[in-house]
Amino acid sequence: MSSSRSDSTKPYYATSSLVIGYALCSSLLAVINKFAITYFNYPGLLTALQYLTSAAGVYLLGKSGFLRHDAFSLPTAKKFLPAALVFYLAIFTNTNLLRHANVDTFIVFRSLTPLLVAVADTLFRSQPRPSRLTFLSLLVILAGAVGYVANDSAFTLTAYSWALAYLVTITTEMVYIKHMVSTLDLNTWGLVYYNNLLSLMIAPFFWFLTGEHAEVFAVVNANGGNVFEPVAFFAVALSCVFGFLISFFGFAARKAISATAFTVTGVVNKFLTVVINVVIWDKHATPFGLVCLLVTICGGVGYQQSVTVVKKPTNGPSNNAVDKGGDDESMELIPGKVATNV
Repeated sequence: MSSSRSDSTKPYYATSSLVIGYALCSSLLAVINKFAITYFNYPGLLTALQYLTSAAGVYLLGKSGFLRHDAFSLPTAKKFLPAALVFYLAIFTNTNLLRHANVDTFIVFRSLTPLLVAVADTLFRSQPRPSRLTFLSLLVILAGAVGYVANDSAFTLTAYSWALAYLVTITTEMVYIKHMVSTLDLNTWGLVYYNNLLSLMIAPFFWFLTGEHAEVFAVVNANGGNVFEPVAFFAVALSCVFGFLISFFGFAARKAISATAFTVTGVVNKFLTVVINVVIWDKHATPFGLVCLLVTICGGVGYQQSVTVVKKPTNGPSNNAVDKGGDDESMELIPGKVATNV
């Protein structure tokens, strides 16, 4: 009897471990990425290392039998290349936004994406117009964002230029990834593998285009062939590891718990990110800015609930949302952002 009781508790502890792992990775990741770019001020090289870690991690775990991903093929890569390019631009602007602004600014602009995605879906993908509750939630998100921007004491033209560029590219990436998922027969890990591997191939072009290679080579020559300070090495390694871990925990947690529970976990993660960011250093918004940020997050909660309640079960064959990528935010196949709600 004790043996059967022990067996019955195993799924509970396994699910709890996955949810806790996802929550920790998701809530810490934005702060870790800010930490990394603060001490390793080379966004192109940083993201290339993250792509390398994620692509190599998927490949090695696939070879070991821990996961299954689609094999790399040139015809599929050619079809996926435009999506990978948009993906790379989203990461590029994301990293530069964190380079010039605080984590709170990043979360505010990241929370604005449902507003633009809803507009893009209606205009370009012939999707139904948002419901009243969805529209109201989007207005709350917008109001919180406007209040945050209007009271941001750390406002700089450079930071907000990158923020707007990030908002446009991440919205384009989300809508386009939806299209790619529906046209390419790739499983979730296959999407992650192609996205990161192709982005790694694109990275050198932007590395030279932005002139970052000259900065890196100058530092290497000045430091006797060493580009990493100990703190910088730790920060970069941590961001790469967490970037890959969130891929695993995000997909595993999505499979283990309901969509509603996963959404609630994602919302809690956002609040944890804000709390952690406020506690560990002074790179955060003013008190009023934090209130506006929380309003934006609450608008996001309303949006997620409004788009969840309209989904009704059908009697026909069901689509495996887990295998195909799930909702809007799970489409964002970014190193360290895969299947997250942050």
